[in-house]
Amino acid sequence: MILEMKNISKRFDKLHVLKDISFGVDSGEVVSIIGPSGSGKSTLLRCATFLETIDGGEIIYMGKKAAHTDADGNAVYVSPKEMREFRTYCGLVFQQFNLFPHYSILKNLTDAPIHVQHRSREEAEMTAMELLGKMGIADKAKAYPFQLSGGQQQRVAIARALAMKPEILFFDEPTSALDPELTGEVLKVIRQLAEEKMTMVVVTHEMPFAKAVSNRVLFMDGGVVVEQGSPEEVFDNPKEERTKQFLRVFER
Repeated sequence: MILEMKNISKRFDKLHVLKDISFGVDSGEVVSIIGPSGSGKSTLLRCATFLETIDGGEIIYMGKKAAHTDADGNAVYVSPKEMREFRTYCGLVFQQFNLFPHYSILKNLTDAPIHVQHRSREEAEMTAMELLGKMGIADKAKAYPFQLSGGQQQRVAIARALAMKPEILFFDEPTSALDPELTGEVLKVIRQLAEEKMTMVVVTHEMPFAKAVSNRVLFMDGGVVVEQGSPEEVFDNPKEERTKQFLRVFER
């Protein structure tokens, strides 16, 4: 198993955002997380990728614990040196692309592999060009983010995450900032990655996409996983009334 998150709890002051959440992701699996805004989906991804710290529970990558709860009930993380290794296991694609505006597209893809992973410039650039070709934007290598459409920028963001060669890729509503035409471009790329058995966790409001691409779907609301199962179970035969209410909105 690539990732296990066990009994994850997270608070922001008095707001209990994640309440005892547990799930795992196997190699080659695509897990979609759906649910209303404010249900804790993005926070869960930020905890999984170490952008936020948990208050309780366990985070396990590749069978190794990155965080656990001690005898006093406090979350304890591995050392900064060990954490650098854990960070290489995961990549995150944000809603708003988060590209460096003053870097060319090629430099956006090669900067971290060269300076963080200490790969040679030649190798990093070769990998970057392969990925840009895969995304259909190899001709944009010398361009800057402002010269690209939103869909192209998001494809660059996906290529940048893949350039680090992660074991698992997380997407936080990757199409929410795009119009419908550009949304199709990005979903096509994610669908292609799914066909290539890239391990992914996708937070999305695109229900037909989640149903078509996922191996498993989690429905979150109020900081808990209300229901999870195969796409057929969750979308076609949901057991929980809250899941049924949520999905009715998308059937209209």
